[in-house]
Order: sequence, then structure tokens, then C-alpha cells
Amino acid sequence: MSATTTDGITFIRTAGTPYEIGRAHGAALAAPLRAFLDDGLARLRHLSDRPPTLPGLLATIAAHRAAVEAALPDLAEEVAGLADGARISADEAWLLQIRREVMGYSAVRPAGDCTTYARTGPGGPPVLAQTVDLSGDLDTHIAVLETARTGTGRRSLVLSFAGLLGYLGLNSDGLAVGLNLVLGGTWRPGVPPYLAIRHLLDSARDTGEALKILAGLPLTSSRSLMLCDRERVLYAEHLDGELRVTEAAPGELAHTNHFLHPDFAPADELNVFARNSSLRRLGAAREGLSALPADASAEDHFALLSRPPVCVPDRGDIRAERTVAAAVMLPAAGLLHLRPGDPSRSRTQVFAL
Repeated sequence: MSATTTDGITFIRTAGTPYEIGRAHGAALAAPLRAFLDDGLARLRHLSDRPPTLPGLLATIAAHRAAVEAALPDLAEEVAGLADGARISADEAWLLQIRREVMGYSAVRPAGDCTTYARTGPGGPPVLAQTVDLSGDLDTHIAVLETARTGTGRRSLVLSFAGLLGYLGLNSDGLAVGLNLVLGGTWRPGVPPYLAIRHLLDSARDTGEALKILAGLPLTSSRSLMLCDRERVLYAEHLDGELRVTEAAPGELAHTNHFLHPDFAPADELNVFARNSSLRRLGAAREGLSALPADASAEDHFALLSRPPVCVPDRGDIRAERTVAAAVMLPAAGLLHLRPGDPSRSRTQVFAL
């Protein structure tokens, strides 16, 4: 294991069993994770009108933990390793994995929550790019994890925030996965989408395999996942245990925070202000992407991700979503380009498998 920190991003390279990978991750971030948990219970108290307590969340944590242990035992072992490495309790380690589910609908503000697009086709490399728009000032806890599990030649490179096992990323087979929050249906104990993404990167060779795996997971909450490999681009919207897939092969797709599939659109619960923001960002992403040449560089993509309305500014409110990172992934090359915080004000760091 090795860990280095540059310009606010901690890069952790790990290998071994799931428990060993989790333990290395936790050990590298022990002090920051302890401080994060002590800051209003992973900042959840700053984001809620009804501040939660750890004892009050134990039943919720246990229900999600049981679901993940049944569906993804390897990742449950990794969470156990994270707890031991960071010297935090198992319940605290699990809380870090389900923060978004604990927040539920009530903490969603109208500014934004990720703009994502992907492209593949002749004339240039496949690319998946997105902003990461979150509340809670999470750009203070950005990490990139390179993982190589014992018994497989596949390696994964994932973006992480505050102890998450994964958020978005790519693997050595040339698969990249990004995501958007969409709101609808009933959120219930299950596999958090962030852990599902990590599992796809650990397990799937391409978009086809990823879709088969995703269809069998008991996801806990509504999301849209953008998938890109060397030949296909698609997004899979999830609502109440069902998936709807939209594909371009080859081609380009963009997504923001409202359901796009007509089967799910009537169930969308995004408020009108957030929907207007989502529509503006979707239009800007589509227009900006269509104007970029097929061989556009990562810096060309960052120029798009750094412009409003795609880039959501910091308004000084910890409860409001803002752009806390931007990523440009080139899955065929195994490259993750990342800018922390507001991408118009930070420099690009490149991580390679």
C-alpha cells in the first residue's frame, strides 16, 4: 500500500483481499475520517433540520449492512477492513457508505447534483466526464483509490469521498461508470448505488456484463448510472427495483437530475426549482459536447465542465449542492483526470491504471 496527498487529493494504491484493501484505505485516512465523523456526525447534523444521532441510526445502518452482506459479501469485508484500519466502529464505517441514503429526499437543494455525459465512436477515444455536485463541503475529503484484488487481474481506479468505497471510476478492462441523482419511488435498505458502482468496476468487463450484474442488485435508492466502454455508451435509470436503459452505440449521451425515460418520468419527484436547473444543465451539456471534436482533449472537456450552468458555484451554504470535483475518464487508456473543488479554479491531476 502507498498513499500520497497532492493539492487536496489523497491517492491510495492498494492490493490484496477485500479486507486488506479496506484496512489500507482506512489506515491511510484514519485521522481525516475520525475528524469527519466528529464534525456533526459526518456533517449530517449540518444538513438536517432534525439532527441525527448515531444511536438513532443504528437500525437503519443494520438493515443496509445486512442487505450488502447478503448481496456483496466482498464489499462488506472491505467495510470491515476500513473500520479496523481507520480505528472507527463498524457502525461508523457503514454510516460513511450510506450517508446519502440517510439524507433521503429532504436535504436536496435546487442548485444541482451532477452533470454527466459520455461519448464513443470513430475519430477519438471513448470518454465519460462529469461534475460532482454535493452538499456538505465534501471537497475537503477527496481520495482516489487504485485497487487490485487477490485472484483477479482486474484493477479499478475510483473516486471516493470521506471513506466511501467508491463513487465513480473505471477499470483495467476499459469500463467507466458515472452517476446522477434522480428522485423517485421508495428508498429502502439495500445496496447503495456507490457500492454498486464499485462492484461493477470490480466485476464487469464491459457495459453488457455491467448491465446484467446491475439488474440483479437490490439497489436502495433511485439513481441514473452512465456506463461507457470502448464501443457503447448507455445510462441505466433505477426506480423501485426496475431499470430502464437508453443506449447510443456509437454516439453520445448526457444526463442530469431528472428522469429521461418516459416510463419513469411521471414518477419524478424533483422540485420545480431543481428541475429547472437540471434542464438547463442538460441542455448545456448536450450543446457543449456536440461542439467538441471527437478527439477533444481532457482539458477541452474540463473547459465545458468548468462553465456555468454545468459548474455549480459555491454560495457559502453547506446545505447547498455545489461542484466539489470534476472528472474526465478515458477508459480505453485507463486514465482518470480529476480537478478538485471548483474545476475552473483548480489544476488537473491525472491518475493511471
